[in-house]
Amino acid sequence: MLAGSRRNIYLMLVLVMLMWSGNSVVAKAIGGHVPPFTLALIRWTAAALIILPFAWRHIVVDRAEIARRWLIILFLGIIGVGCFNAFMYSGLRYTTAANSLLMQAAIPALVLLFDYLIFRTLPRALQIVGVIIAAIGVGMIIFQGDLAALLGMRFNHGDALVLCGVVLWALYTVLLRLRPQINPLSFLAVTVIIGALFMAPLSAFELQHAQVNLTPAVVAGMGYIVIFPSAFAYFLYNKAVAAIGAGDAGQVINLQPVFGALLAAVLLSEPIHDYHMIGMALIALGIGIPLFIRKRSDAAPN
Repeated sequence: MLAGSRRNIYLMLVLVMLMWSGNSVVAKAIGGHVPPFTLALIRWTAAALIILPFAWRHIVVDRAEIARRWLIILFLGIIGVGCFNAFMYSGLRYTTAANSLLMQAAIPALVLLFDYLIFRTLPRALQIVGVIIAAIGVGMIIFQGDLAALLGMRFNHGDALVLCGVVLWALYTVLLRLRPQINPLSFLAVTVIIGALFMAPLSAFELQHAQVNLTPAVVAGMGYIVIFPSAFAYFLYNKAVAAIGAGDAGQVINLQPVFGALLAAVLLSEPIHDYHMIGMALIALGIGIPLFIRKRSDAAPN
C-alpha cells in the first residue's frame, strides 16, 4: 500500500475514534433514561433504516455470496454489533468512565494476541512496543499521573461486563479478515440488521422491568449515536481493517481517552492538565512508531 493511502486510512481511523469517544460520552449521559439493551436496539434499528436505502442494490448483487457465507456474517454481526454493544452499554451503568477506558486500553494487545492464536500472524516488534507505550499513555490520563489512584482502583461486575465487550471487539476486529468479498455497504447493512434482531428479545425482556424516558436531549443523543458512531464509524472501521490489517487498526483505539478528555474540556469545561498532555504524547508516540517505521520501510529501495 502506498504511504499516502496508508496515511489516509489512519486519518479515517482517527475520525472513527472521535465518533466512538462521543458515543461513550453520550451513552453514559442518557443511560439513566434508556435501558442498555433498548438503547442498542434503537441504535441498530434506526441505523439499519438509514443504511438500507444505500445498500439495497448492493445486497441484491451480493445475495448469492451472502447466502454462501451466511455463518461468518451471522457470527460477526452477533459479536461485533449485538454482543459488544450489549456488554458495553450494560457495563457503563455500573462502572466509571475511567474503568471503562482502562478496559478498552487492552484491545490493541488482545487484537495482536487473537491474530496470532487464530491466524498465526506474528506481531512486529514495533507493534508490541507501540502497544505498551500507548497503554502507558492511557494509564497516565485515566489515573491522572497518580500511582496511588491505580493502587486504589476497585472493580465491580460492570467492569466484568465491559471486559467481555472488549474481548469480543478484539475478536471481531481479527475475524474481519474472514468477511466475504462483498460490497462494504452490503456487509454493514446485513451485520447491523443481525445486531438489531439479536437485541430485540433482550430489549423486550428488559422493558418488562424498566422504562424509556424520552426527552428532547435524549432523542438528540440517540440521533448522534445512530448516525455517527453507528452508520459512519462502523463502515469506516471495517474498511480500515480490510486495508491495513487488524493489528495496525487496533493500535488506534487508544485514541479514545485522548478524545474523551478533549470532549470533556470542550463540552464540560473540564481543564486539561499536564498528565493529559503527557498521556496524549505517549499515545501518539505508541501509534506513530509502527506507522513511521513502516512508512520508511515502504519508501526504501528493494
